[in-house]
Amino acid sequence: MIFLAALLLFIIGLYCVIATFNLMRLLIGLELMIKAVTLLIIYVGYLNGHLALAQAMIITLIVIEVVVMVVAVGVVLGLHRYHNSLNTKYIKMLKG
Repeated sequence: MIFLAALLLFIIGLYCVIATFNLMRLLIGLELMIKAVTLLIIYVGYLNGHLALAQAMIITLIVIEVVVMVVAVGVVLGLHRYHNSLNTKYIKMLKG
């Protein structure tokens, strides 16, 4: 049951990443995918009996995820301030 929930969460996140042209929705989809992987790591650690190792990995993953998301949101907000849009169709026209 948990495996199916994580798979569904991952598929929803992947759909958000592939189907949207909005950068904030892309980041939300990436966040959903990371949360699905986090759920799977906890589930596999529980099944194997190595729950403490899984929890240590998850804490490390959460710290790295937060740092990456803060930097990504900063870049997205900078792009929004410069272009007044979060649509990737307009941002593709950049040179350099």
